[in-house]
Amino acid sequence: MNKTELKAVLIAQKREIEGIFKDNIIDREILESSRKYMDSDMIKVVTGIRRCGKSVFSFQLLKGRDFAYANFDDERLSGIRAEDLNDVLEVLHEIYGNFKCLFLDEMQNIEKWELFVNRCRRQGYNILLTGSNAKMLSKELAAHLTGRYIELELYPFSFREFLRYFGMKYSEEDFYLPEKIGEIKKRLGEYVERGGFPEVLRYGEIRARYLTDLYSAIIGKDIITRYNIRHSKILKDMAAYLISNYGSFMSYNKLKNIFNIKSVHTIENYVSYIEESYLIFQLFPFSFKVKEQLISPKKIYAIDTGMINAVSSKTFDNKSRLIENIVFMELKRLGKEIFYYKSKQQEEVDFVLKEGLKAKQLIQVCYSLDDEHTKKRELKALLKASEELKCKNLLVITWDYEGEEKIEKNKIIYKPLWKWLLE
Repeated sequence: MNKTELKAVLIAQKREIEGIFKDNIIDREILESSRKYMDSDMIKVVTGIRRCGKSVFSFQLLKGRDFAYANFDDERLSGIRAEDLNDVLEVLHEIYGNFKCLFLDEMQNIEKWELFVNRCRRQGYNILLTGSNAKMLSKELAAHLTGRYIELELYPFSFREFLRYFGMKYSEEDFYLPEKIGEIKKRLGEYVERGGFPEVLRYGEIRARYLTDLYSAIIGKDIITRYNIRHSKILKDMAAYLISNYGSFMSYNKLKNIFNIKSVHTIENYVSYIEESYLIFQLFPFSFKVKEQLISPKKIYAIDTGMINAVSSKTFDNKSRLIENIVFMELKRLGKEIFYYKSKQQEEVDFVLKEGLKAKQLIQVCYSLDDEHTKKRELKALLKASEELKCKNLLVITWDYEGEEKIEKNKIIYKPLWKWLLE
């Protein structure tokens, strides 16, 4: 690509970003805590699934600073190679003048980009990168920067951000007002259905099409093309299967049999590629033995309930699993160390929060406890895990029930999902 063509594209990108803040933009919850890193000479890396708001978040971090911008997820720059990046830097100075902050969007699309970025850092540029791959960025940066970077992970909107996007304010006093509670629960139902991808909230009736197109782009660009997958149909089917079975157990041998693949190693690779693109997460069992964690089945959760509803045919048939997925993602946003647990009798607790070497809290998630058999099963597992893990902090999250219950020496807290998310 010659410099004249390159300059035209980068000028067009500059004009595009000037219109971003005309839309309804909210401050993300990690914005304030992330700003403290902006004066550091470490490279800042914002990672997360495509279209979760990484670019806008990065512009918010750069607000008030002189910076230059290049987006390498632009098809007009598809011919750029690592040896062309000096030309990119030169043209950016032509367009922006003197700057020290350099924002490089979706940088992982350029092979051997990390060498260029490392050199720019040594030359004194304050660098901010974004990327849609959880492992690739950290692996490449770790190889060349030996700890001179910090990763900021961004997810689709939390429920609190979802409410803020729609201009809905609330205080703790509102939690006692029936009309406010009703409004919050109505919005929570919308959040379960739509999910938290920022652009989905603008698109109304075509949101399902937007999410299926986004899903296809992630599968195609971030996995099949990037890793040169030969059996692309199998990978597509496997991704759809995993997302459709959110909240369920998965083993590599089971997937090997379902998709008739001879090599477990291939299955492991495919699952890791899908996870690295942020479509799914694997949850490991709570155990003090590393080997047991590795060989036991993993639970699968999806990035977003809106994505689940768009991709999967199994949507509202299991409300408990949908709200379980929301609880999992909220715990991820909070940076908790999360596991599931099965007692010696194979009774399951949805989430164990670990601090240090100890179980700090046990959480069960159930849409409703109106059915006595369901309640008995959920509490039996919780109490058994409490005994085995020596943890007395017991929480049950439901759709709308709140209360406390004492069973022998154990106190169980019941909390509605909306309240747990907002507190």
